[in-house]
Amino acid sequence: MPQDKKVNYGAEQIQVLEGLEAVRKRPGMYIGSTSLRGLHHLVYEVVDNSIDEALAGYCTHIEVTIEADNSITVVDNGRGIPVAMHKIGKPAVEVVLTVLHAGGKFGGDGYPISGGLHGVGISVVNALSLWTKVEVKRDGYLWNISFARGLTAEPLKKIRPMERGEETGTKVSFKPDADIFPDTTYDFDTLKTRLRELAFLNKGLHITLTDKRGEGRSEVYCYEGGLTSFVEFLNENKEAVNPTVITLEGEKNKVLVDIAMQYNDGYSENILTFVNDIFTEEGGTHLSGFRSGLTRTINDYGRTAGLLKDKEENLSGEDVREGLTAIVSVKVREPQFEGQTKTKLGNSEVKGIVDNIVSDGLKEFFEEHPGEAKSIVNKAISAARARQAARHARDLTRRKNALEISSLPGKLADCSEKNAAMTEIYLVEGDSAGGSAKQGRDRKFQAILPLRGKIINVEKARLDKILANEEIRSMITAFGTGIGEEFDISKRRYDKIIIMTDADVDGAHIRTLLLTFFYRFMKPLITEGHIYIAQPPLYQVRKGKQVWYYYTDEAMNAKLDELGRDNSVVVQRYKGLGEMNPEQLWETTMDPQNRTMLQVHLEDAVEADRIFSVLMGDKVEPRRQFIQENAKKVRNLDL
Repeated sequence: MPQDKKVNYGAEQIQVLEGLEAVRKRPGMYIGSTSLRGLHHLVYEVVDNSIDEALAGYCTHIEVTIEADNSITVVDNGRGIPVAMHKIGKPAVEVVLTVLHAGGKFGGDGYPISGGLHGVGISVVNALSLWTKVEVKRDGYLWNISFARGLTAEPLKKIRPMERGEETGTKVSFKPDADIFPDTTYDFDTLKTRLRELAFLNKGLHITLTDKRGEGRSEVYCYEGGLTSFVEFLNENKEAVNPTVITLEGEKNKVLVDIAMQYNDGYSENILTFVNDIFTEEGGTHLSGFRSGLTRTINDYGRTAGLLKDKEENLSGEDVREGLTAIVSVKVREPQFEGQTKTKLGNSEVKGIVDNIVSDGLKEFFEEHPGEAKSIVNKAISAARARQAARHARDLTRRKNALEISSLPGKLADCSEKNAAMTEIYLVEGDSAGGSAKQGRDRKFQAILPLRGKIINVEKARLDKILANEEIRSMITAFGTGIGEEFDISKRRYDKIIIMTDADVDGAHIRTLLLTFFYRFMKPLITEGHIYIAQPPLYQVRKGKQVWYYYTDEAMNAKLDELGRDNSVVVQRYKGLGEMNPEQLWETTMDPQNRTMLQVHLEDAVEADRIFSVLMGDKVEPRRQFIQENAKKVRNLDL
């Protein structure tokens, strides 16, 4: 955190940029969507204000409560939103709540460092809420003000003097507007994941999450170890190569760098990068600096220690990152963002700063821990040898040019459309279902790739073994994107990649194996929305010549009740896709006019990595515990 706490934060620091007119008309422009994702984003907007108080060195406790009526209350012990009169003739707190992009982060010195990458401000929360109530403790008094759908309902009032020893702070309560959000029910676990992440990123900050619905639930997150605790949490289901978590810290030109890293005996890298506590999904200059410093330093140490022979080529970045879990967190005063989702740091000066801090810190760690340094370098050398063995297998997956159809997998039934934006490919379990899909599809834009059996579990294998798997080679070749560091999403041959498996345990397992592969080696296909899961029906209900298809037991039973449940009603339970004829498969699962598909989103990278490690990793006990904790949530389990 910045050491200088003597910065001004009053009404004069609140700068107005623009009005609030369009938020209720087009909420998706401001919070992404009005789905559950957007609903939870409202909480993050309010909490981010409290986090900024923590970054400024004033807030030590944040309490988030899901009230019994699904409203939210966020309380912090920061300085409190300013209440003095603003130059536009309203109290500053009212300006902050009613004017878009009004706050202390736009050129004033109220917040030298702040988050708010997607920050559209608490005013958007106010605009999209049925009601909002704010209590502020500052300037010696308790104040309150309330709003209805973004408009001031009760003006700012001075309620009482603050008592001796009473902390300053802000309390914000709001109830999402059901006219805006189809579902206003908050999910405890979704909020928990983000709040726990914020606690890791802010060493010593106490964050409490309480649920007052039903039986109630409360959890407290506080990590004195900061990023070290974060890495230990991510690696808790893995075997560490270096037991000591490596911490690298430094500051240069007002850029603060905080890094924690540890290798495990797995084969996937997991590097999470943050700028001002905001997750930078696409990386950026801080990630580039980390990678270059890491690669150079490990190669230098390997040569100096005699672990890398003169005749051996340098280790690649891919080699030195195998099995690495790392958190790279930087604090930048004026971050510049770019990229597809505006989550890629663009500040050029940050690369060199991070590179130097990594290089200096890692050299020091290696000198002080030669045994662990040797283990790290030897793991990278082993990865390099496997990479060389993988080259031939990788070459088999490459298409030299788009016209070389002969290089495509023989079992692929390709489509005739060449514009990738108009095409889709179904990954189908088994030959029988593949045959039905090939006959039932629209050959113009739908391709079919049958998969025989279960693909290799990529969580437990190196790239050379993965590329030796015929089914994986077929997918890589068909997709056209390459894999790993050679991956290029612009070269994809299909816009939608659709996983279509049976609605049973084996089908779910195949689906999980495929998602693990995509997550570990082709993550942009997920983050940019190209992966889908087909939803074949579970039941066909027939009465005379009428036919209905249903995807849940509840919907099917409701129809049976409507029809009378007599002998004239025939119910067929589909155990597999192969039981459907081509016409049925097209009508229910492949016709864009009628089908139901689930688009795969990466809601939280930290939780996704943890779940893949638990479900697909070597350790049995975490998997058993996960199953026990989530057994009640299972749907459509065939016994």
